[in-house]
Amino acid sequence: MNVRRRPISGIAVAAVTALGLGTLSACSSDSAEASGGGGDKLDVVASFYPMQYLAEQIGGDHVNVTTLTEPGQEPHDLELSTKQTAELGEADAVLYLKSLQPAVDEAVAQSGVKTKIDAASLTKLENHGDVEHEHADEESGSAEEESALDPHIWLDPVKYAEVAKGVAKALEQADPDHAADYKKNVTALTTKLDGLDTAYANGLKNTTTKVFFTNHAAFGYLAERYGLTQEAIAGLDPESEPSPARIKELQQEAKADGVTTVFYETLVSDKTAKTLAQDANLKTDVLDPLEGITDKSEGEDYIEVMQSNLEALKTALGAK
Repeated sequence: MNVRRRPISGIAVAAVTALGLGTLSACSSDSAEASGGGGDKLDVVASFYPMQYLAEQIGGDHVNVTTLTEPGQEPHDLELSTKQTAELGEADAVLYLKSLQPAVDEAVAQSGVKTKIDAASLTKLENHGDVEHEHADEESGSAEEESALDPHIWLDPVKYAEVAKGVAKALEQADPDHAADYKKNVTALTTKLDGLDTAYANGLKNTTTKVFFTNHAAFGYLAERYGLTQEAIAGLDPESEPSPARIKELQQEAKADGVTTVFYETLVSDKTAKTLAQDANLKTDVLDPLEGITDKSEGEDYIEVMQSNLEALKTALGAK
């Protein structure tokens, strides 16, 4: 279950390099928790945090946003309650990422929501190798191919900006009276994301090593964007268990590639990562896949946590 890929040169979208990467303030936390009864506001249901963040930042004061995945809940295996399914069906719009959460995909398909925004259709999903080969359906080649499409597009600021622009267009169509505000809000957001991209490209340009170890294969797009190589203990599913052969392989690669750190995350067990680190005499640190914000997160929102991830990578890779 090797996810090594040939490093691809970092690509930085032109941005104002002096731009601060502070927290966006287009929407208060109250709107994230509002439900129904929004008067002339659009009721938007988001599948999990990265979609919630887009809806809040782009929708601003014109939307009420609820999320199907609560803070601290691992999104991949989400099961919806009857109440959540009913609320989804009554929404004006739903924003989700097809293939990440099967229960959400099914509920959206069966709902009568007029505006269905699939983030996966707003950018290009890529196949990051055979990282999840053992989880594929052996009787169906198509299922195996689909399982290898990496859904973690939000961890690449450039792809996330592409999705943001598509979400804005969908909201403009659903609520044309406020189209100008949606355009303004998405411009502010994509400017922040451009600045984040520039910070990553510059910060990771010159490092001692280009290889990093993660708990699960969430950072393939980020690695490609900035010329790095992700080595994951598990596959795309954070709950999958690595084989003894995989652990031994990683121990050998750590020595060969000058790896210093094994990254784990906040929403799944860190036991395997810490065991590998101890056996290979490596450090551990958090690299957050941003599938949810909790009190353990190194930041209050997407931008802040991505900044923290950048600092963690710079330290682990020996940025100069």
